[in-house]
Amino acid sequence: MNHLQPADYAVFLLYFVIVSGYGYWIYRRRKSAETNTKDFFLAEGSLTWWAIGASLIASNISAEHFIGMAGSGFAMGLAISSYEWIAAAVLIIVAVYFIPIYLKNRIYTMPQFLAQRYNDTVSTILAIFWLVVYVLVNLTSILYLGAIAIESLAGISFTTCTIGLALFAIFITLGGMKVIGYTDVIQVVVLITGGLVVTYLALQLVSDKLGISGVWNGLLSLRTEADSHFHMYFPEGHPHYSVLPGMALVTGGMWVNNLSYWGCNQYIVQRALGADLKTARSGILFAAFLKLMIPLIVVIPGIAAYVLFKNGTFQTEMTSNGAVRPDNAYPVLMNLLPTGMKGLAFAALTAAVVASLAGKCNSISTIFTLDIYKKFFDKDASEQKLVRVGRYAVVVAFIIAIIIAPMLRSFDQVYQYIQEYTNFITPGVFAIFLLGFFWKRATTRAALTVAIVTIPLSTLLKFWAEVMETFGIQAADIPFLHRTMWVFCIDIAIMFIVSLTDPASHYNEKGLEIDRQMFKVTPSFIAGSALILGILVVLYANFW
Repeated sequence: MNHLQPADYAVFLLYFVIVSGYGYWIYRRRKSAETNTKDFFLAEGSLTWWAIGASLIASNISAEHFIGMAGSGFAMGLAISSYEWIAAAVLIIVAVYFIPIYLKNRIYTMPQFLAQRYNDTVSTILAIFWLVVYVLVNLTSILYLGAIAIESLAGISFTTCTIGLALFAIFITLGGMKVIGYTDVIQVVVLITGGLVVTYLALQLVSDKLGISGVWNGLLSLRTEADSHFHMYFPEGHPHYSVLPGMALVTGGMWVNNLSYWGCNQYIVQRALGADLKTARSGILFAAFLKLMIPLIVVIPGIAAYVLFKNGTFQTEMTSNGAVRPDNAYPVLMNLLPTGMKGLAFAALTAAVVASLAGKCNSISTIFTLDIYKKFFDKDASEQKLVRVGRYAVVVAFIIAIIIAPMLRSFDQVYQYIQEYTNFITPGVFAIFLLGFFWKRATTRAALTVAIVTIPLSTLLKFWAEVMETFGIQAADIPFLHRTMWVFCIDIAIMFIVSLTDPASHYNEKGLEIDRQMFKVTPSFIAGSALILGILVVLYANFW
């Protein structure tokens, strides 16, 4: 294996010193005499629009994109980009309708919103669910994917990689949201630059393999060589229909998935909660523009690796125990980079992993400290003690992730593992939030009912074919995006029925402040949104 050379380590060391030094400088420059929870968890009033936008992307884009989504690009093609492109449209909706409600009501955590709109029981149930998913699925999978990529690229053992990534992320996380937000700007620049370098190499390799000249011609030739990989719509009967089922990629489950992720997700929304409305909206719009280009740096390399594999390249590197391993695509490409450039790609991957780990762990810490520890263990804890508990929570979460990460080696495409298992709770969360926002009649009992039934209902539909078989009935497996939409619709119906039949029904009894003026946007925001939607129309028209 062609591992890193001294020049690559020098490039990576430069990146490490810049990020760590800048983070420490931000920490010292903006450190108050007594750090409080709003300062540590939200960086209230400190993040600019470009820092918010960069931090949103840095928290979102991680190893599951560079490794997992590139692997899905190798296996399935451009259709996996729906997660990115629909997200760009969803971010506009979140900026217009969700963020104003949070800011107007001074919401700092998602469980706090649930406690304010419903009650503490609903809040606590979902806080525990979130903590479990964030630690056991999100944090663990990012650590795992980052470690296997670095193991392949640098020849460092998997265990050493997980510990090293965790320590780097802990260093950033313990500085609080200010440090995370501003170091994320550097992380995003590095990850996009490094990602583009890998894309350039992949397309150049395709050009050389096919005997044509130029990276642009290499890009154009991908569609000729792998036409099946350039369709956004998979009809029923397609080999990958169960993963990316037809119209669900542009309707239904994909929207539920994205609206819940971007609008009701602590480690995403948290970036905007400390800003004023105009700054928050500008940052979110900036993030939406960045989302449009993510497939170029993660999906296209995966498709290029598929074309090269189909033409006889990477036969050994892409297989393990006789089976093709799609998630090997990105590490294999990175290993072919020239000295120095490989160090930049290494830094880009590390930036994506560390930024995402730090962002997620800050939110784990926030929810545990403010919604679990303060509420149930020490209601009178001082601000300094809460910050200290938050830092302890960061360390404990990483220890758990390090222990569990090796268990993910049994999965073929980890990106799909992340999407599927986080969606066990997604429909219920979004139903509770959506009706909590916009239907005054939604009651606590209705929210509690949905919070309790969503996971069992998702599990039932996950194993629907097996359940039916026990009754002697043949049934097909239900694609998880369809399951997401079905569970969401059932949850909405449950909330309506329970609310309307609840003898203790109240109209928005907990009191959210909402008025139409909150949803007005500026002409510049409208122009930016129109441009994003126009680009999406062109993309889907060309690749449908």
